[in-house]
Amino acid sequence: MDFETIQFSAEDGIARLVLDRPDKMNALNSQMRAEITQALTSLPDQVRCVVMTGSGRAFCSGQDLTDANAARDLEATLRDEYEPMLHAVRNCPVPVIAAVNGTAAGAGANLALVADVVIAAESADFIQAFTRIGLVPDAGGTWAIPRAVGAARAMGMMLFADAIPARQAADWGLIWEAVPDEEFAELVAARARHLSQGPSSAYLAVRQAVSASFDNDLEEQLKLEAKLQGQAGRSSDFREGVTAFLEKRKPRFTGH
Repeated sequence: MDFETIQFSAEDGIARLVLDRPDKMNALNSQMRAEITQALTSLPDQVRCVVMTGSGRAFCSGQDLTDANAARDLEATLRDEYEPMLHAVRNCPVPVIAAVNGTAAGAGANLALVADVVIAAESADFIQAFTRIGLVPDAGGTWAIPRAVGAARAMGMMLFADAIPARQAADWGLIWEAVPDEEFAELVAARARHLSQGPSSAYLAVRQAVSASFDNDLEEQLKLEAKLQGQAGRSSDFREGVTAFLEKRKPRFTGH
C-alpha cells in the first residue's frame, strides 16, 4: 500500500502506522483520515498487532485547521471521515497500541484514546483543545474520556482545555502507562512483540467484554463472559496454552 500522509509497514507480525505530516504536527486532513482507515481495514494476514504513532515532535495535533473543506461542514466531516477512521481503530481485528510520542491534542488525543492500549512518553501531553476555538469535543472524546477518568475530570479537561502531562494521564487512568522518553521506543517494541505473539482471538474477546461492561448489568455481563469463554475454550490457542503450562514451556500461540 502506498500512502502520502502516513507511513505503513509490517514485519514479524507487527504493523507500524506512523502519522507523517511532521511539519503540521501530524494534523488530520481528509487524506490522512482516509489513509488511516484504509491501512487498518486492509491489514496483511500475518499482522497480529498494530502500533500507531507520530513522526517528529507530536503524535497528532488534531484537525488541520487550514483544511477549508472540512471546516465547511463539520458535521459531515465527522460523519463521513472521522467515524470510519475511529471505527477502523476500535474494530481493528488485532490489538492497537497508540504510542504517543508527543503532544496529542483535540481529535488527535481522541484518536489515541480509542486504541486498545495507550503508552505515552513522559514528555507527551493530552489536550482537549476544542473549547479554545469555540468547538465541542468530538472524535469519540466525550465517550472515551468520562469512561476512563469519570465525569468530573472529563469536564475539567474539556472546559479548561489544560494540557494533561502523560504522567498525570497515567495516574488518572486515562492511559495505560507513561515512560521516560529514553525508554519509550524500546518499551513500545516490547509491548508490541508481546501482543504479536499472544492469543489474538482472546485479546479481541477481552476488548468485546470490557466494552460491553459499561452498558451491561451483572447478569448480562456474566452471560457474555460465559459465551466468550466458551469460544476461547474451543480455540487451538487454549489447547496450546494448557499444553505449554503442563510441559513448563513458553506457549506458541497462533492467534486462532
